[in-house]
Amino acid sequence: MIPRHARILDRALTRLKLRQLRLLVAVGREGSIQAAAKGLGISQPAATKMIQDLELDFEVRLFDRTNRGVVPTAFGASLIRHATLIFAQLSNAAQELDDLSEGNSGRVTVGTLLAASPALLPAAIDRLRAERPKVAVKIVEGTNEVLMPRLLAGEIDMIVGRLPRERHRAQIVQETFFETRVLAVTGPTHPLAGAAEVTYPQLARHGWILPPSETTLRRQADQFLARQPQAPPLIAVESVSYLANRALLRSNDFIGLMPAPVAALDIAHGLLVAIDWTAPFGAGPVGVSHRGQEGLSPAGTAFLDALRAASDGLAIGQSDSDMR
Repeated sequence: MIPRHARILDRALTRLKLRQLRLLVAVGREGSIQAAAKGLGISQPAATKMIQDLELDFEVRLFDRTNRGVVPTAFGASLIRHATLIFAQLSNAAQELDDLSEGNSGRVTVGTLLAASPALLPAAIDRLRAERPKVAVKIVEGTNEVLMPRLLAGEIDMIVGRLPRERHRAQIVQETFFETRVLAVTGPTHPLAGAAEVTYPQLARHGWILPPSETTLRRQADQFLARQPQAPPLIAVESVSYLANRALLRSNDFIGLMPAPVAALDIAHGLLVAIDWTAPFGAGPVGVSHRGQEGLSPAGTAFLDALRAASDGLAIGQSDSDMR
């Protein structure tokens, strides 16, 4: 007897069409077979038949019908995720062929988190361009909550920055480059700038700039604040925009929390000041997340190698110790 997996795979290889997968993704997005069919320019009966054929071929129910439309089952959500990845890979292939035809030698799309932006990412790009000057690099900025789904969907090749501690780890490959810690920073004119042995009650009297609630650092900060006997500080601003945060710190008596490598250059030039307070949270690994070496293009593999070399060349540990 042919195993179920082999039977389904044989049907997929011989009968599955990309237009069926396009419809599947569209139905999942629209929550309606009628709306998905209209968007793809096919009739509703034809669309319904295509979904039914998919369900027969994969031997599962892909959607539950409700009075408000259709909702993907666990099987449907899984197949939609794989279909989305297939289309992302096809798009990447088309882009890579276009790059090659225009004389470029590939393209890599990199998601970046705040901890990687000031030093690691520029150093890696410099190394890549020295070896492969025709590789095009696209940088997408965001938080892990925004970037991870795009990585899993194949829209970006890798994410560089603080590594998630729990979520997504079973679905991706992670590589740690170095450990970093969190600093409390202010503008040069802040009342606590230059003060020795600052305590948390002193910090709590001022407004704080923190990252949004969906970030790991914010969750760690909230847990710390909840354990303190004093009233929590005013969270004046929620932001991951470094330029905006730096301007606000320099023009207001705010306290900002950020990874040490992010603030290092501005501290060295006197634009920001590290407060003499050791944050009892926020330390963690900085590195790269990707879907596996086999899922990277030659340009992506070259950039991963450049990241590794750049992380070895950065004096992160020395920078951190200088700011203690």
